[in-house]
Amino acid sequence: MRDNTNEQKAIKATYFSIIGNTSLALIKGLAGFFGNSYALVADAIESTTDIFASLLVLFGIKYSNRPADDNHPYGHGRAEPLITFLVVGFLITSATIIGYESIINIQTPHELPKSWTLYVLGAIILWKEYSFRLVMKRSKETNSSSLKADAWHHRSDALTSIAAFIGISIALFLGKGYEAADDWAALFASVFILYNSYLIFRPALGEIMDEHLYDDLVEEIREVSHQVDGIIDTEKCFIRKAGMKYHVDLHARVKGSITVKEGHDLSHLLKDTLREKIPELGHVLIHIEPD
Repeated sequence: MRDNTNEQKAIKATYFSIIGNTSLALIKGLAGFFGNSYALVADAIESTTDIFASLLVLFGIKYSNRPADDNHPYGHGRAEPLITFLVVGFLITSATIIGYESIINIQTPHELPKSWTLYVLGAIILWKEYSFRLVMKRSKETNSSSLKADAWHHRSDALTSIAAFIGISIALFLGKGYEAADDWAALFASVFILYNSYLIFRPALGEIMDEHLYDDLVEEIREVSHQVDGIIDTEKCFIRKAGMKYHVDLHARVKGSITVKEGHDLSHLLKDTLREKIPELGHVLIHIEPD
């Protein structure tokens, strides 16, 4: 069954990102151009790529929450980590462009940035940190890996803005001869974006490879299982994440003397109880073991 509440939360968070990134890309681009700050222009480039990344996330969330069908009995959840890979590609591309342009600008004499750009950056830093916290909260509530990647876009944007703020401050404080401090800040930001790209990529890869990363959820499943009358204990418990859902294979121990029908009924009772108590579970397969 589709979790429409989680899907709507994730979609609203993505629209929030798209509108925010579009507005900030324009503000940063104009402020960077008129304020002689390449660090702000670099920030605008990243925000522009963030718009397309957020559109990808929106598509991924909507597609991955499509219900199961004959060709996809486990649903379409695996689309989410694939979209995350594409988002990481956008991050790497923007970091490469920023890094390359920073090196060119470091070697090219130019004017000092305008002091008013610091006020623009200060407001941007506060907004992007707020955006990170909001979208990250929604990603945890919905178990969405692509939404988590979108949240880290906001955090990396905030950090590049902090780097730009420091670079411009150094250039303005030390004066002539330190114009490139702004560009060094942008170069440092590009390296940090690459590092964040890895942090986003790694869990998405684990999701695609069915890596075991869910010990806390396994414990919760065992605790709920022990509350079901007739279930003596649990053995193997394998979990795979697909989109916002977790698919579970669980071995449950019951009395060896019960009938096949009683064992069948117990497995259905356990499955229904697990899905009621832990709504983020998707497909649950129960294997009955005689005690």
